Amino acid sequence: MSARPVKRSLTLKGHRTSVSLEDEFWAAFREIAAAREQGLNELAAEIDAARGDVGLASAIRVFILRSYR
Repeated sequence: MSARPVKRSLTLKGHRTSVSLEDEFWAAFREIAAAREQGLNELAAEIDAARGDVGLASAIRVFILRSYR
């Protein structure tokens, strides 16, 4: 288990951005995207569009938490 966030790149609206999440969150994010038959970039774009003024990494974590509740 890695408690340190891991930075990975995503493409949103045609631009590369990096997001730092812990390994467990990356794994859950991939599982959710696969279950929805979406790529990570597509799912991240949906989350990005709905997040308001919250940071993207935080929005992804909350999305993952809500998906498992």
